[in-house]
Amino acid sequence: MKTVTGLFDNYDDASEAVGDLEATGVPAADISIVASNSSDWYDDDRSEAGEDAASGAGVGAVVGGTGGLLTGLGIMAIPGVGPVVAAGWLAATAAGALAGAAVGGAAGGIIGALTDSGVPESDAHVYAEGVRRGGTLVTAKVADELVPSAEQILNQSRSVDLAERRRDYEAAGWTGFDAAAEDYTADEIERDRALNTNRI
Repeated sequence: MKTVTGLFDNYDDASEAVGDLEATGVPAADISIVASNSSDWYDDDRSEAGEDAASGAGVGAVVGGTGGLLTGLGIMAIPGVGPVVAAGWLAATAAGALAGAAVGGAAGGIIGALTDSGVPESDAHVYAEGVRRGGTLVTAKVADELVPSAEQILNQSRSVDLAERRRDYEAAGWTGFDAAAEDYTADEIERDRALNTNRI
């Protein structure tokens, strides 16, 4: 098994990648999706969990999908990332880390979940920052024979070039994901998306 990961600026592209992974034979239980909800695009019928996440109060509902990963989306909050829409093992692992740690120690919830699954720490920081800034992260635990197909799906042209995104962040003074950072606002997310779109 190998963990493969892709970051997307657009949730729809990430959702399509999840569908492609499932169609390739990767079980839904082995796929995770974590998408920024800072712009409140997903309101989960304005559930109490959604209200908690919007206020940064803590973990809302994270549920595993049945009949496809995306049917199990729930809302949670991750320190430094803010409110997210998530499903799958990575979200559950990050939520468990958050539930069992003080806020200061919970900072590594998403970083720790990624690194524990084999993602290099320097990449995990960029992925977490990417979600903080409005992106969507897709992560899958993939059987060895499916790794080439899964990597191709997650490295498609609509996914973020991780090295380029790291350079962009660092050029603006970023040094690593900071769980104590303020949540990105919807306006800041739109500004970053416009910059990223103009680079394409």
